[in-house]
Amino acid sequence: MTALALLGYISAALLAQVIVAILVTALRPRPSLVDPVQGRSLPNAAWTGLRAFRVRSREDEDDATSQTSFYLEPVDQQPLAPYRAGQFLTFQLELPDAQGQVRRVTRCYSLSDRHDPQAFRITVKRVPAPRDRPDLSPGLVSNHFLDRVAPGAILQLRAPAGAFVLGDDPSVPAVLIAGGIGITPLFAMARAALATQPDRALHLFYGVQDRRELVFEADLLAMQQQHPNFHVTIVQSCPLPGKAEGDSFHATGFIDVALLRRVLPHGRHSFYVCGPPPMMASLVPALREWGVAGDAVHYEAFGPASIESPEQGIAAPLETPIEIQFVTSARTLSWTGADTNLLDFAERHGIAVDSGCRSGSCGTCETALTAGEVGYAQPSSFEVAKGHCLLCVAVPTGDLVLQA
Repeated sequence: MTALALLGYISAALLAQVIVAILVTALRPRPSLVDPVQGRSLPNAAWTGLRAFRVRSREDEDDATSQTSFYLEPVDQQPLAPYRAGQFLTFQLELPDAQGQVRRVTRCYSLSDRHDPQAFRITVKRVPAPRDRPDLSPGLVSNHFLDRVAPGAILQLRAPAGAFVLGDDPSVPAVLIAGGIGITPLFAMARAALATQPDRALHLFYGVQDRRELVFEADLLAMQQQHPNFHVTIVQSCPLPGKAEGDSFHATGFIDVALLRRVLPHGRHSFYVCGPPPMMASLVPALREWGVAGDAVHYEAFGPASIESPEQGIAAPLETPIEIQFVTSARTLSWTGADTNLLDFAERHGIAVDSGCRSGSCGTCETALTAGEVGYAQPSSFEVAKGHCLLCVAVPTGDLVLQA
C-alpha cells in the first residue's frame, strides 16, 4: 500500500468519525429543566428579556363586553415552555400620556388558562379612568388593550413569572376565592389542576357585581359537571332586578368568612385569594382571625400593596427619620415608616418608577442601590442583581442612595 493510499484511508476514517459525531449531537435530546413543584421535565427554558408576540385573536368574555381575552402567539413560532397556572406575563408598551408624550409603561396580566404550547391567553377588564388624571389611571393599559389592540398587533413581553401558584398536594382541598377579574389566575389553576388530577377537591368562590360581569361561565359549568369534586359558588353583590336566587349565582352580598364557614366542609384547607383591594384588605386578615394558618393563605392583590399581614405589618413611626436620596430625580426625602415599601413611598412623592407585579416577582422596579441597605418585608421570587433592590417589597434599614 502506497503512502498516498494510506493517507486516503486515514482521511476517510477521520471524516466518518466527524459525521457520526455531528449526527449524535443533532439527535441527542436537549437538556431539560425540572419544575421543582410539579416534578415534571420541561422541554425548554423560558426566555430572558423581551420577546415579540402577535395578537392572534381577541374574544369578549362577558355580557357587558368589558372583559376581553387576547390570544398571543410568538412571532418566532417556537413552542412555549410550560408555565405554572397562576403566573403572569409582564408587558412593556410605549403609550402617549395626557400631554401626548410617549412613555414606556409596564403592566402585568395573569395568564387566564392552562398551558398551550402555541399561544398564551390573558383576559383584560376595562377600568373607568378618573376625569382629573386619566394618565395616572390604573386602567391606562387595560383600556388601551380593549380600545386599540387588534388581531395582528405586535406586543413585547417577558416570560411567565410569579409565585402565586396552586400547591401540588391533592390531599388538602384548595379554596379559590376570586373577586371580579381576579378570576383569571384562579380559573387557570382550576383548569390545570383538574386536567392532571381530575378527582382533586377544589372549591371556587367567585364574586361579581351582577351576572353581566361573569366570565368563563360555560367553562365553569362544564368543569363542574365533569368533576364532582369541583364546587362553584357564585356571589353577586348587586344582582339585576327580577333575577331569582339560583339564576347564575348562589349567594347575595360579598364573599366573607361567614359564607365560607357555611359552604365549606369541616377540615383543613388551603386558600388562594385574588381580587380588588377592598376585598383583599378585609378577607385575608379575616381568614387569619378565623384561625387559618399563615402558610395556608396565599394571595395576589391588584395594584399597590393593600394587605397588612402579621409578618409584614407597617412599622411604627420612626423617632429619627431615614434619609432617602433619589439621584435621578434629584430629590432627598425623609422616610418615617408610614409606607409599606419604597415603591409606595416614591410614588406618593411623585417620583416615577417603572413597576409591574408589585409583589417582588417580575423585577420591573429593580433599582440600583449605591449606598445603604434594605430589608424585604416578604420573600421575592425574582433574583435581584448585586447592588440593586426591588422597591415594591423593600424597606430601608438606614439612609439610602437610589438611582431613581
